[in-house]
Amino acid sequence: MTISASDVSASPPRRRSKYTLAPLVLIAANVVLFALFFVWPAVIGLVYSFTNYTGVGVFQFVGLDNYHHLFGDSTFYDALTRTLLYTVLFVPLNFALSLLAANLVVNKHAKGSSVARVIFFIPWLLSPIVVGVLWRWMFGENFGLVNYVIEKFGAGAVPWQSNADLSLLVVVMAASWMWTGFTMLLFIAAIKNVPVSYYEAASLDGAGPWRQFISITLPSIAPTSFIVILLNTINAMKEYPVFVALNNGGPGSSNNLLVQYIYETGFKRGQIGYASAASFVLMLILMAVAIIQLIVNRRVENR
Repeated sequence: MTISASDVSASPPRRRSKYTLAPLVLIAANVVLFALFFVWPAVIGLVYSFTNYTGVGVFQFVGLDNYHHLFGDSTFYDALTRTLLYTVLFVPLNFALSLLAANLVVNKHAKGSSVARVIFFIPWLLSPIVVGVLWRWMFGENFGLVNYVIEKFGAGAVPWQSNADLSLLVVVMAASWMWTGFTMLLFIAAIKNVPVSYYEAASLDGAGPWRQFISITLPSIAPTSFIVILLNTINAMKEYPVFVALNNGGPGSSNNLLVQYIYETGFKRGQIGYASAASFVLMLILMAVAIIQLIVNRRVENR
């Protein structure tokens, strides 16, 4: 039996589900918010980076002058170098502390693991400003708790704030303390998804806890480890409030990170166009880091 064109054209129209519009409405809301709070500011910032805009009045297009001056600015390179150093110190430390805490909490022999999770997670609930103030009280040179204890044992006060390297180290420890709870939860979820049969088989083969951790736990949580490293790297490159609250990038301007450099250039010196150019350089660096980590992660997964 053949179906004629007239039969096809006379077939009843398909009824549209009443739920068809719901996903479109939800997606549209997200698209509008994304365009309003991300795309539009990004476009405006990109336009400003090619101008001499000062924040008020009219502006003139200056082409690539802002980028040309930026790449010859020694202060910009100092801030970028300090940002990279902070990232290199913060990411491994936070990774190690979070993974250690997660393994201790999920250990079947651990007591009070529920209380420990809450204690580890509390710092992440605090404002970065509060975290900075707390650590400034502990590591203040003249009034800090740590120096008070050190002097009680007969040693001299440590220049936690006046030494640039020690000041940066204090911020690294404070930020790691604050972020450990969040990344610990990611590792706990990943570790709990590792089949128990793997560990049972390894125990039968005589593998100890350290060997099981290296051969089973670490490879099994590799995707989560990748996410943790990526998020921590991006957060470290954009760190600002902890530095301001703890030592304001000091001593002097020795620990000014890139975001602090952008803020002071744009809002304190009124060089919005120049600061916008620096912001786009930071964005390109973050995109390059994310792409490299994605490529590395894909190659590891394909092995």
